Amino acid sequence: MTAVTVPVETAFGGLLREWRQRRRLTQLDLGNKAEVSARHLSFLETGRSRPSREMVLHLSEELDLPLRARNELLVSAGFAPAYSQHSLHSSEMAEVHSSLNRLLAAHDPFPAVLVDGQWDMIDTNRAVAVFVELVDPGLLEPPANVLRLALHPRGLARYVEGLDEYAAHLVSRLRRQADRSADPALGALLDELVGHCRTLGLDPDAHPRNRVVLPLRLRHPDGLLTFFSTVSVLGAPLDITLEEVAVESFFPADAPTADYLRRRFG
Repeated sequence: MTAVTVPVETAFGGLLREWRQRRRLTQLDLGNKAEVSARHLSFLETGRSRPSREMVLHLSEELDLPLRARNELLVSAGFAPAYSQHSLHSSEMAEVHSSLNRLLAAHDPFPAVLVDGQWDMIDTNRAVAVFVELVDPGLLEPPANVLRLALHPRGLARYVEGLDEYAAHLVSRLRRQADRSADPALGALLDELVGHCRTLGLDPDAHPRNRVVLPLRLRHPDGLLTFFSTVSVLGAPLDITLEEVAVESFFPADAPTADYLRRRFG
C-alpha cells in the first residue's frame, strides 16, 4: 500500500489564512484580487506549496497588511523582514522626530499630541495642558495613553458633556483598529476601555451617532470648551514606527474656546 503524505500547515499558511479570514475574504476573493488561482492559495495555506518572497509581499499588499504584519508573514515563510523599525529617539529618526515636534509647536495655541500605534503619548505641545491638568496625576505616568486619559473614571471622563456619545466614538474607533491590525496591545487596551465604560455606567457596544463631526465638550474650570479633532499620519512610510505614529490635533469648535486658548497659550 502506498503511503499518503498529508500536508502539514506551515506557520506561513496559518498566518495567511488568519489574515484572509480577518479581511473577510474567501480564497476565491483573494485570488481574484491578487490574480492568483484559488487552488494555489489553498496550497499555500495548507503547506503544499512554498511562497516566493515576491508572492509574500504581493499577498501582503492585496490584504492591506500593516508593515509589522508584513514582516511577520515574511519571517514565517523563512525570509528576512523587509521593513525597518527604529525608535523615534534614534539617530536615524532625528530629522523626522524634529519635524513632528515642529508640527506640534506650530499648532499652538491649540492642543496637539503625537501618539504611537497603541495611542501612547510620545510628545505634546504646550496647549495639551488644558486636558492633562484635569486628570489624576497617576494616569500621566509613562506611558500615558490618550484613550485611557479620555475614558478612565479619574481622567477626562468626569468633565465630558455627552460622555456616552463620545465614549461610543472612541471605543468604536479602537475596536475597528484592533480588528484590522490584530495587535494584541490594542486588544488589551480595548478590553480596558470597555471596563471603564461599564464602571461609568456606559454601554461599550453602543454605536456612535451619525454626525459630520463629533465635538468634545469639556466642562473646564474656566468654562465650557468645545473641540473637534483630526488625526494625521505620515504618507508612504517604509518604517514600522513611522507607519504607526500619528498626530491628533484639536481645534476650537466655537469662538469662546478659540479666544480662551489664544489668551492662555498664544
